[in-house]
Amino acid sequence: MSRPVARVTFLGTGTSHGVPMIGCDCRTCTSPDPRDQRLRPSVLIDLPSGGRLLVDAAPDLRTQALRHGLRHVDAILVTHPHADHVMGLDETRRFSAIQGVAIPCYGSPDTVEEIRRVFAYAFREGQAGGGVPRLELVGVRGPFEAAGWPVRPVPILHGTLPIYGYRIGRFAYLTDCSEIPETSWPLLEGVETLVVDALRERPHPTHFNVEQALAAIARVGPGRALLTHISHDLRHEEVSRRLPAGVELAYDGLMLEVEA
Repeated sequence: MSRPVARVTFLGTGTSHGVPMIGCDCRTCTSPDPRDQRLRPSVLIDLPSGGRLLVDAAPDLRTQALRHGLRHVDAILVTHPHADHVMGLDETRRFSAIQGVAIPCYGSPDTVEEIRRVFAYAFREGQAGGGVPRLELVGVRGPFEAAGWPVRPVPILHGTLPIYGYRIGRFAYLTDCSEIPETSWPLLEGVETLVVDALRERPHPTHFNVEQALAAIARVGPGRALLTHISHDLRHEEVSRRLPAGVELAYDGLMLEVEA
């Protein structure tokens, strides 16, 4: 029996700086290849049920939404509370205004509390209205449902910070990853499409480099793997030529179908 299929759209595949980076004239930042132009990291998942999940809300969310005709979001999954992953949450007020409801926003208990602190104005009494995002913060520690679909958090490390990747069916998204704890490897068994952080060629204290990402991919053994959270150190065409079969650099606007 075939499994249901979801569509994943890469809204952004860059680092916290984005590519091109402010004040940089390197070969990647000045590249004419549109795949070298990377907004801050986020993916959109269109579920078989018709629900729509946004994974992280990058500062570029308004641009991403306009670029892809994004008009509604049923739920938001947040990997961690760093600025390049949450500062677009204010832009979700437009979705709430269109939909007329608060949007469930899931993350680890620490993540949702940090969101509540950073966006305190959105949760104060008397602040309701179109000028603030309407978010229903939900702290999760294990499997849950978002937009009526099963989601499993995958605990990973971003340097010393515990954060979440997410698994939906046979698809897993692990951005900002520098280590996968031994207890999390079993959560990735059977993944057929894996997206994983690969910042650059050189080692980095809080992100996988390309070599580490390839080692993680080899251990999981997916049919297809994509690298994201890519800095200006990696030019798309050059790096793509030397990646092993079944592994590719993601790029903004890439769409793929995955088993959900």
